[in-house]
Amino acid sequence: AFPRDLMPRTLDGQITMEKTPSYFVTREAPARISAMSKDTKLIVVVRDPVTRAISDYTQTLSKRPDIPTFESLTFKNRTAGLIDTSWSAIQIGIYAKHLERWLRHFPIGQMLFVSGERLISDPAGELGRVQDFLGLKRIITDKHFYFNKTKGFPCLKKAEGSGKPHCLGKTKGRPHPEIDREVVRRLRDFYRPFNLKFYQMTGQDFGWDG
Repeated sequence: AFPRDLMPRTLDGQITMEKTPSYFVTREAPARISAMSKDTKLIVVVRDPVTRAISDYTQTLSKRPDIPTFESLTFKNRTAGLIDTSWSAIQIGIYAKHLERWLRHFPIGQMLFVSGERLISDPAGELGRVQDFLGLKRIITDKHFYFNKTKGFPCLKKAEGSGKPHCLGKTKGRPHPEIDREVVRRLRDFYRPFNLKFYQMTGQDFGWDG
């Protein structure tokens, strides 16, 4: 079962939300969440799987500087161009494969896929979609954001007189290592069919293959 009892109680007019990045790629999660509540609405933030894999590697590298290079982890056999799909940094970005599992338990109409890229370039627009999906009045708008040039991310302004704005943590926005262009090209070729299938399944073109 899913830990519904651990969630806060809500009043009429309130929505309980719970966030765990690994749910979308955890095999047991769809069945467990469906068993808890078939009416659950699901919001998934996705980004270019190649950029996501490099970001994943960068985060691991910051904790374990002795790990092998991104290039060596990417391939089972680099000469043959065989991508190692068992490496989690690669496997997570095969979104269509994960979505197939969720669609066995939830209709696509109960799922919203948010563009990680547009969340940075147009945060109010993407959050407008989230508010619409949840049946909420559009309260969060452009006036609630400003762009932090140092970080390269938008920050959420606080209400007047309530202190500092809320920006993403120190781990966000760190520079990525330089990755061999040929490796990036091969990864893009690898992900392309999965991306196109994901676009068809969600009815959204995320523009990762432009």
